[in-house]
Amino acid sequence: MPAVSEAVPLGPLQLVIWAVVLTAAVACTVIALRHHAGKPDADGSDPLFWDLFGGAAVIAPALLIPAVASPQAGLALAAVAVTSGVAAYRGSPRILDWYGARRQRRLDIPQREAAVELHNAVLSRWRRYELDPALAIGYPDMADVARPETSAFVKAMREAEMLRSSSDPGYVPAVARLELALGRAETAAGVPGGGGHGLGQPRGTEAAPQP
Repeated sequence: MPAVSEAVPLGPLQLVIWAVVLTAAVACTVIALRHHAGKPDADGSDPLFWDLFGGAAVIAPALLIPAVASPQAGLALAAVAVTSGVAAYRGSPRILDWYGARRQRRLDIPQREAAVELHNAVLSRWRRYELDPALAIGYPDMADVARPETSAFVKAMREAEMLRSSSDPGYVPAVARLELALGRAETAAGVPGGGGHGLGQPRGTEAAPQP
């Protein structure tokens, strides 16, 4: 049986494969450790342990197996591991920021879609006071920007429209303020029930009670 020192040296392709595996394992382990270590509001002991355990399960064989075949390859791979670890440590803040922003965008998509739907519904409600002659006559205050509530609604409408075409996270709360402002304007104008309810009968045209 040949001695370990007499083992066949690693070929260039094998060395490259081990280097790629080692670089990826070290970088992922460092980034995962910084990610979990940066969460003070959670118990990070278990995640940190499994990060270290999972990383060591890949890093140790990727260093030891080539080192057994070729001490020179082991030294070269150790240098690769150190270099990739330092690079990952320095670059992890940018990587984690990018990952956090991407994850937040995925979470924001359903909220933004719901905000767009609500925005359209509020504008449709508002246009009824302009396009429906009966409502325009029955509730003239809804078109009177001199009234504080109507003026506040118009300002909220402009703000929501400005944010709609952008990816500004303020769009969702702006639409919520818009809906609230319309409800207040309707209440101040005397719309029955406010909030867009009871618009079938303009003020002053309620059906007479039956005897």
